[in-house]
Amino acid sequence: MDIRLTLNGHRIAATLNDSATARDFAAQLPLTLSLRDFHQAEKIADLPRELSTSGAPEGADPEIGDLAYYAPWNQLATYYRDAPYAAGLVPLGRMDRSGVEQLATADEITIDVAPGAGHRSGR
Repeated sequence: MDIRLTLNGHRIAATLNDSATARDFAAQLPLTLSLRDFHQAEKIADLPRELSTSGAPEGADPEIGDLAYYAPWNQLATYYRDAPYAAGLVPLGRMDRSGVEQLATADEITIDVAPGAGHRSGR
């Protein structure tokens, strides 16, 4: 599923994977979330409700540009630097590399379904 992130006024394309967790996340869109820096590698934001982790791996090793769900804290994690494996981290998808630079300095993120994606936003 194609989604769009807006960081510091810049629109960034992203794609969600086809997991139960990513579909549950998409059902909450559109969202506007306040970001906090975490370990100078990622921006995190509290989600309005917990996501399904049915069939999810026990953890993941995120890469630059990844979008993920950190189940223990019910947070969206967006990576602008490499980070180590984390138990409870569920991959959601990836953002276009052009967004990584904006993500490092962003304090708010707006996420919605991109036009023409052919998917419903859950509104």
